[in-house]
Amino acid sequence: MGHTGTDTDVVVAGAGPTGLMLACELRLAGAEVTVVERLAQRSGESRAGGIHSRTLEVLDQRGVLERFLAEGQLQPVGHFSGLYLDFDESESRHPYPLMILQSAIERLLEEWAAELGVQVRRACEVRGIAQDESGVRVETGGAQEAPATLRARYLVGCDGGRSTVRKLAGIGFPGTEATMTALIGDVELPGLGEDYVWVRRTPGGDYSAIAFEPGWHRVITSEFDRVADRDEEVTFERLRESMVRVAGTDFGMRNPRWVSRFNDAARQADRYRRGRVLLAGDAAHIHFPAGGQGLNMGVQDAVNLGWKLASVVRGRAPESLLDTYHAERHPVGERVLHNTRAQSALVRPGPQTDALREVFGSLMVFDEVNQYLRHLLTALDIRYPLDGDHPLTGRRVPDADLKAPDGATRVHELLHAARPVLLDLAGDAATAAVAAGWAGRVDVVEARSEDEHWIVPARGEIPAPAALLIRPDGHVAWAAEDGTAPDTGALKAALETWFGPALQG
Repeated sequence: MGHTGTDTDVVVAGAGPTGLMLACELRLAGAEVTVVERLAQRSGESRAGGIHSRTLEVLDQRGVLERFLAEGQLQPVGHFSGLYLDFDESESRHPYPLMILQSAIERLLEEWAAELGVQVRRACEVRGIAQDESGVRVETGGAQEAPATLRARYLVGCDGGRSTVRKLAGIGFPGTEATMTALIGDVELPGLGEDYVWVRRTPGGDYSAIAFEPGWHRVITSEFDRVADRDEEVTFERLRESMVRVAGTDFGMRNPRWVSRFNDAARQADRYRRGRVLLAGDAAHIHFPAGGQGLNMGVQDAVNLGWKLASVVRGRAPESLLDTYHAERHPVGERVLHNTRAQSALVRPGPQTDALREVFGSLMVFDEVNQYLRHLLTALDIRYPLDGDHPLTGRRVPDADLKAPDGATRVHELLHAARPVLLDLAGDAATAAVAAGWAGRVDVVEARSEDEHWIVPARGEIPAPAALLIRPDGHVAWAAEDGTAPDTGALKAALETWFGPALQG
């Protein structure tokens, strides 16, 4: 149960992909969590439509990836502002993006959350918050729910770009204003004549039409230097009129499932934590949805934060551990805002941009350029600022094949329980002995690597390490090179930094 005097350890505001993933991570780590969601039911809107490599790996680390693969379709190509990118099968066991609607992603995450015992209170929105030394009081209410108060140790706002939690916490949201308006909807397009139109640029803007499901197209129109008022109603007729302006025809558009709007405003919370209130997903960062990075970044925010927050509420780590969430994830958000601003500029209509796209496209035939842009989208090259000189320190651990005493396995399978793992690949008794002080908190696994070399995105091939300390989010906290004596002092420091002081006795 939650901490004394609280209803729950953590209140998560928002039952989108970020909030649900965070709730699952908290439950796996033994924390009590309550999700409050303003909407009475899932909207059915599917703004996002894909999962990139690193997020696929994260789902694989938790043993739930097959659920998503069964409902999506792998796409062997990606794009940067509509210019096609190649992926490298050597960099990940899951190199290609999975095309899957956000509505399906949310349904699968909610089913998993229910299995883990997560409570989701719908038609319940945050109306006020008050922090003190021991917790946060969350005032809630809704159209169908009387005002109520939830007492928790921490509150995490995963409640979208217009986050109520962010505003109530007084966290700034600086950035750049919108310069364009895009309309999006799922419709029937009997007059299109082709299954797939990707970023077809015209003098008036650009449009895309993607067949996610038989008989239905995801339609997107973008018109630059036309910024809709925030309160302007989004209607099917406005989408149809925009398609006529941009493409010259509406392709017989009919039977809309839903329509919505977005733009290229780019903003980021100036801090991801204020006391006992934290932010993740769109509440922490909004940007032009180029390359489908938003949902992926939100899920990865949740996986970075979940185990840290659970460690603190369970008394296993000091509160200062939560400061590493901002330190590690804020720069990732900055990078995404930067590359999506570039993609927005690259898609503007006009002869100058036409020339720029031609030059940019000619550079993308070079492997190094293609790799750099690919990594911006997949996030496989993220390296957090952790202490240590080993090329793996701070990076996500490669999913190498292993030979363990009880049979063949692979690195990411060791992370299904969302616990830290000390992986001993050289049979060094001194390494395992250091971890004895963290028995019950860190899993010690002895195995052998099936490969002499591992592939590290943005780094290339490196010798298989002798030992690794892997955080629950799959990033390496400490590593030892094969053939050298492991620095057990650095290992002990890493264990203390990330998993609290050693147990006494």
